[in-house]
Amino acid sequence: MTHPPVPLGTFPTPLEPAPRLAAALGLGPEDLWVKRDDLTGLGGGGNKIRKLEWTVGAALAEGADTLVTTGAAQSNHARLTAAAAARLGLDVVLVLRGAPGASRSGNLALDGLFGARLAWAGEVDQAGLDAAAAEVCARLRAEGRRPALIPFGGSGPLGARGYARCGEELRAQLPGLRTAVVALGSGGTMAGLVAALGTGSVLGVDVGALADPAAAVVAFAAPLTSKEVTAERLRVRRDQVGAGYAALTVPVAEALRLAARTEGIVLDPTYTGRALAGLAAAVRDGDVRPGEKTVFVHTGGLPGLFGHPAAVTAAEEGAGAY
Repeated sequence: MTHPPVPLGTFPTPLEPAPRLAAALGLGPEDLWVKRDDLTGLGGGGNKIRKLEWTVGAALAEGADTLVTTGAAQSNHARLTAAAAARLGLDVVLVLRGAPGASRSGNLALDGLFGARLAWAGEVDQAGLDAAAAEVCARLRAEGRRPALIPFGGSGPLGARGYARCGEELRAQLPGLRTAVVALGSGGTMAGLVAALGTGSVLGVDVGALADPAAAVVAFAAPLTSKEVTAERLRVRRDQVGAGYAALTVPVAEALRLAARTEGIVLDPTYTGRALAGLAAAVRDGDVRPGEKTVFVHTGGLPGLFGHPAAVTAAEEGAGAY
């Protein structure tokens, strides 16, 4: 049974032209648009709000009083789960990879502001993170609480419904859309867009969050569409991962500067920066071509910039002396 979503965001989000960024990438001035899903409203905005409307809606329908979710230390999803819990009067426990003390900035500062409790899982893989979350849920139940475990990144067939709706918004906002470019992390955002727009119209740029992100997209998108979705049909770029999920690469640093200096738009170093670097590479190799309507899906994540020391340093060094 699918429960109705709980309203958390402000939709539809704007679709803005980006002519100066388009020219810098080698596209025509009317070719590129930015879907501003960084402006979803709650908790600093971002793509996770669309997913949380569905996953938290199901948790409420099942009588949950505490939300539990997992992520990296600077998880956007964890931050927005905490914001959703605050708005709805729920408790929240965030099970994060790593150890306390490495940082108090970025998303972690907002986690604390929203009143989240943190459970540090250590340097574990995804299976270890899942096990830590299961242990937290068991402890909460032993205390008489009613926890609901929100999946990693909010991703799954249920959360992907939020991005199927985003795909429908894009169809209405930009008839003739050829390619929507989006960061590919836990898979739910791309999956929803694929369900709405088709495999050929969505280009996912892998950020290194999963070993096999295409498999996740297939698993999450297939239940939402009657069209065949296979890994072979997906458009996925895996050339922007670099040294790993947390690393700032040269193309990503360049992408952050480019978006800021052409359109005044701020990206983050983990997701949207990689997505724009992937779009730039796709234009260079002809996968995205001039004369086609292209949308860059800005999935938010600005607080993560301030929790990434290398990105902050690079940004500060960009200011010239007068």
